[in-house]
Amino acid sequence: MARSQLALNPWLTALVFGLTLLAWEVGVRWAGVPVYLLPAPSVVLHTLIARFTSDYLAATLITVGEALGGLAIGSAAAIALALGITFWPRLEGGVMSIAILIKSMPLAAIAPLLTIWLGFGWQPKVVIAALLVFFPMLVNLVAGLRALDPAKLEHMRAWHANRWQELRYLRVPHCAPYFFAALKVTAPLALIGAVVAEWAGASGGLGRIMWLAYTNLNLPLMFAAIFILSGVGIGLYGLIAALERRIVFWANPEV
Repeated sequence: MARSQLALNPWLTALVFGLTLLAWEVGVRWAGVPVYLLPAPSVVLHTLIARFTSDYLAATLITVGEALGGLAIGSAAAIALALGITFWPRLEGGVMSIAILIKSMPLAAIAPLLTIWLGFGWQPKVVIAALLVFFPMLVNLVAGLRALDPAKLEHMRAWHANRWQELRYLRVPHCAPYFFAALKVTAPLALIGAVVAEWAGASGGLGRIMWLAYTNLNLPLMFAAIFILSGVGIGLYGLIAALERRIVFWANPEV
């Protein structure tokens, strides 16, 4: 049953997506909406195909690289602090206060400051992406590392397991589903962070293309970049879900 349902999911997704684009195309053409307000999907796809190799390919690689760098740095910082909080609970108050402060900061306002401080290269984009990734990853990891069956923990301690063994054989396997759940949320957030930072100032990337399109009211150019970002986000989510099914197989039993 599970395999048949899983096989139907891509077809159902494609059907829903196709019907949405068709309704968009028909609605725009029937209402006569100007292209500078809302372009038809056919116009957007024509722009995307015509300018993919000349503009979008390099920009996509830049933005995805910045997003993945921020995802890696934000996740690494969250993992380190989650482990510290788990084994030294007194750190929780200070660490979580800083994490909430970072989460509460208006990153759209911070991005220009980071651009001034770090320049127009990849550094401010990676920092913004990492800041967006950090808090949800930290919260999920702390919850996963702590939400253990007390009986299993007592069993490990009865066998005189040290902290490393407890972490390796009990906490990490139990926390793995929480980690992948956080990745599914933070991977798209990293893309958003990179694009927001590129809007504040960049020499390349999809955010720069979108900003130029916005200033020139070239909505087909902007929507083409949005289509690419959506596709990359869906691809990252699917890749993470596939890795989760292979790595955390005990949490995804087939029925």
